[in-house]
Formats: sequence, structure tokens, C-alpha cells
Amino acid sequence: MARERPAEVVIVSLGSTAGLRRADEELAGSLERAGAAVSLARAQAPRQLRTMMLTDLAWARAARVAAVNALARHAGSRAPALIYSTTTAALLWPRPGAVRFDALSAANRPGRHGLWQRPLERRRLRQAPALLPWSEGALEGAPSPCGPAGGALVLPVAVEPSAAPSARERDIAAITCAANPVKKGLDVVLAAWRRLSAEQRSSGDELLVAGASSEELARAGIRTQDDERVRVLGRLEAGEYRALLRRARVFVCAPRREDYGLAQLEALADGCQLVSTAAPGPYAALPIARDLDPRLIGEDLAGALACALMDPLPDYRERALLALAPYSREAIDRLVAQQLLARLLA
Repeated sequence: MARERPAEVVIVSLGSTAGLRRADEELAGSLERAGAAVSLARAQAPRQLRTMMLTDLAWARAARVAAVNALARHAGSRAPALIYSTTTAALLWPRPGAVRFDALSAANRPGRHGLWQRPLERRRLRQAPALLPWSEGALEGAPSPCGPAGGALVLPVAVEPSAAPSARERDIAAITCAANPVKKGLDVVLAAWRRLSAEQRSSGDELLVAGASSEELARAGIRTQDDERVRVLGRLEAGEYRALLRRARVFVCAPRREDYGLAQLEALADGCQLVSTAAPGPYAALPIARDLDPRLIGEDLAGALACALMDPLPDYRERALLALAPYSREAIDRLVAQQLLARLLA
């Protein structure tokens, strides 16, 4: 019986959110199509903790265990190249590797929330053989790595339409993703929807809220029970959620900070108009949405929703697909095959 080929690349997958898990799976697929043998070393989710500092420590320890176990499985063979998915996964690494990240603790862990993470993150980024940010904006404030591969390679997450275009009528007015509802500004979205509903009394349009249950929202201080035109769906499987995007006219959000905006890019890929506030952070979807229709981006979320629902631009979806070309699986595969793999295996 032929011996299984050892992995050439191990992705240490933090996987603390659905978006991170999708990003790691997409990268693994691209590396495999480029000819590499790849394994995902998945961190086991720790129990919930009270503070961000403790939460990051627990996840960093879980990622270290996953990396140590992966390296042990390949003991005696050529050591695989390592990619740590997020800077948190790299904080307690057993061995240096490339670091892929959507944002830095230096940016999204201000004050006491990142007291120990920020200095250790800078040290790890300097020690890394390569940095693999999801976007140019994610690099802001990062030190230069000193490894032999050198420098940084911007490596976006591949985003594709979830199905072929359809002539089916879009029968859902608006949808939002409420995983981490406070950070995503669900309270602002709901306030805008209530204002729009009050102004358009005859409309039966609904706002669908995916990613969290009513109980989870209530624990975050957000009540939806009294909103007749708001339907909370809870957590959905990826296929079920993307099917709703294909039926929705608008994806609406008001993030207080956006580290990338994968949900927004997926919504654009599935034909939604993107209505959003101009959040700080390396928000990759924001310049795309602003170019597509600047009326839909800004602080007047209710006005932007009204514009998208009642006066949509006829070619919005076609132009969105063209704008997403650099994020296509084909484009990312080309980047991985022509640049990333040589750096990892040098």
C-alpha cells in the first residue's frame, strides 16, 4: 500500500468565526490546486471567557496545541511549511511560520483589551518568514518580517457567487449578518429599518437577521421582539445563508469597525446591493460599494436603504461582479501558484 504523501504546508487554523474557517478552507483548496499537499490543523474552541485578553490567550494556546500536534505527525519527514491563520494563532507558536491575517491586534485590540497581545504580535510579525495580509489596509502599522522569504504578499480571500445567476425575483427586501452584533452595529441597522418602516407604512418588506438568535441578541442588549418587520433567523448553515443572499435585494450593515468585510463581499457576489456606513478599518468591500453606488454608503442608513429598495441602479449587480474579479477563485489560485508557494517552500 502506497504511503500517504506528507503535507508540505500546514495551515494552523484558529477558526474562531465562520469567516475565518471559510478563508482557511479556500486557501487550502488553492494550495492543493497549485500542487501542494496541505493539511488544516484546527484549534479546538476554548470555553467562553470574560475578557478579550483571556479569550485571546485561550485561543492562542489552542492554536499552539494544534500546531504541535501537526508537527508531531510529520516528525521524521521534511518539516512542513507553516501558515498561522490570524496573528492570535501565531502568538504562542512552537515554530515560526508565515502569518495570514485580516487585521492586527495593534488596530482592533485598543487599550487594556490588547495589553499583552500587541507587543508579542509585533515580535512574531518581525520573526515571521512572510506576512500574508488579506488586504493592503491590514498591513498598516505592521513591522517588516525578517525571514528569508521577506516582505508581505497581499492574499485576499476568494469570493465566488454561490450559484449561477437566476432570473428569479428577489423576494427578500434586506438581510444583515448579526454575528458579533455590537461590533457589526445591529442596533444602528435596526434603528434605520424602524425609521424606514415608519415612513413606508404600506410596505410589507422584512429585514432578515442571520447569525444570532433572539436570545443571543437580548444578551447583547438588542431587542427585536417588538419589530413586526424584523425576522431573526439565528445561526444558519453556509448554503442556507447564501441561498437567502441570492433572494435579497439589499445587504445592510453598520459596523463600528470592519477588519475585512467578507460577508459584504459574499453579498455583492450573490447580487445584493450593499448598504453600509463608512466604518473604520481595512474594510475591503467599502471602496467597491462606494464606486458601485455612493448613495448607499454613509451615516444616513435609512435614506440609503430607501434609495436601494426604491431606486436601484439597473446595472449594479453586473458591475459588482466585474469589481470582484480580483477576489475570484481563479485570481487567488494564480497568486498562490505563482508567488505564495515558492515563498512557503523556499
